[in-house]
Amino acid sequence: MQLNLWLVHPDEAMCAAFERRFRGLPGARVARGAFEDLEPHDAFVTAGNSFGIMTAGIDAAVARFFGEELVRRVQHQIMDRYLGEQPVGTAFILRTGHASIPFLVHAPTMRVPGSIAGTDRVYASTWAALLAVYAHNIADADKIETVAFPAMGTGFGGVEFDEAARQMAAAFRHYLEPPHRLDWDFVVDRHRAISYDGDRQVVR
Repeated sequence: MQLNLWLVHPDEAMCAAFERRFRGLPGARVARGAFEDLEPHDAFVTAGNSFGIMTAGIDAAVARFFGEELVRRVQHQIMDRYLGEQPVGTAFILRTGHASIPFLVHAPTMRVPGSIAGTDRVYASTWAALLAVYAHNIADADKIETVAFPAMGTGFGGVEFDEAARQMAAAFRHYLEPPHRLDWDFVVDRHRAISYDGDRQVVR
């Protein structure tokens, strides 16, 4: 099933970075603006912290849009499934009860608010969100066909716009192009596509 990825941000520079990095990837669409102003879609991805404290940044906008009841459900999931701390690199999906965006994907980019620049956490959280959608679509009759992402890690995380877009695009490319076998050549190529290495990072 084709997965449509919407990349939403109010800043023109971030949208330009999305356009550059996602060029040629099928199903990717860039939308400048606030996520609340998007037309109906199946799922929205958070970009918050491991404890589900949704009081700032895009998480605060999510809390205002869906209401405090959903915030409590996110935190209960974190307590029940992860004993109170959801690791970066994991994601789960909740039904929102909202007709225009029926699912929320909670995929933390950081343990607590702070810089994640120079790390691969944008990739890890984006990949986790995509895997959660993949698993959901295997098991659930209500499929997620269109999922919207904010610019992961660019707020409190301090990741530069182009680097965030690069890591997110790498995750989506890997989702679209799964391997047919696993060997060290594959591992090395994938690691190079993900890793942040300053001026020597892989540019795709």
